[in-house]
Amino acid sequence: QVQLVESGGGLVHPGGSLTLSCAASGFVASRYVISWYRQAPGKGRDLVASRSFGDNTYIANAVKGRFTVSRDDSKNTVYLQMNDLRPEDTAVYYCNVKRSGANYWGQGTQVTVSS
Repeated sequence: QVQLVESGGGLVHPGGSLTLSCAASGFVASRYVISWYRQAPGKGRDLVASRSFGDNTYIANAVKGRFTVSRDDSKNTVYLQMNDLRPEDTAVYYCNVKRSGANYWGQGTQVTVSS
């Protein structure tokens, strides 16, 4: 059974950092593209970053230079390191994998950037 569990969200001041974790189970994360999306209140869900087999990565322009995505194969977990956070980064962050024609999402973790 495919499962994604996000953690690590919280409240942080502008300029602060957070690391989100996406723990995968039911499949080997290193064999698939694992993506991070975010959804701000009243807006659609946007792709933030992804990491694929072969360690190829994608970082959206809005967060380039501030966010990085990494993977720990021993823990079957993908991370989103977020630095220099801004109020506009406030959103629910979701982990995603597309596997066997199906789209799987985690439950999301709230990130709030506020002074």
